[in-house]
Amino acid sequence: MLSWEIVMKICLVGSSGGHLAHLHMLKPFWKNKDRFWVTFDKEDARSLLEGERVYACYYPTNRNLKNLIRNTAVAWKVLRKEKPDLIISSGAAVAVPFFYIGKLFGAKLIYIEVFDRIDKPTMTGKLVYPIVDKFIVQWEEMKKVYPKAINLGSIF
Repeated sequence: MLSWEIVMKICLVGSSGGHLAHLHMLKPFWKNKDRFWVTFDKEDARSLLEGERVYACYYPTNRNLKNLIRNTAVAWKVLRKEKPDLIISSGAAVAVPFFYIGKLFGAKLIYIEVFDRIDKPTMTGKLVYPIVDKFIVQWEEMKKVYPKAINLGSIF
């Protein structure tokens, strides 16, 4: 069980666009906490995260081995420097190296499966499900796909 009171630093990692918007909607949770972001260096991310501590990662990530390797190096460097207690992501592929390296460094991991998946897993969800501390879905049907998941309903 996670004790939210002892969380000192949060890493929010996700692709720009909808994944980042999803994480930003969690503002009531993260707004008063020490945090940093990892996302693509794109206009929407720069605009949404103005004034936040942000680390850029490489894209495209979908089935791109070169950028997976590059993002693994980014994850190693950023996580060694920042030492977050908690890593939260809603995808996509950039979450994978951050979760696996974060696990090695002892961070707690929370993954939120995206809203538009009602009964089929995402590739990222399948890859991180075995190692996360909490796996959150937004549809009850997804509990058939991820039996240990917690359905918190929509965050929209």
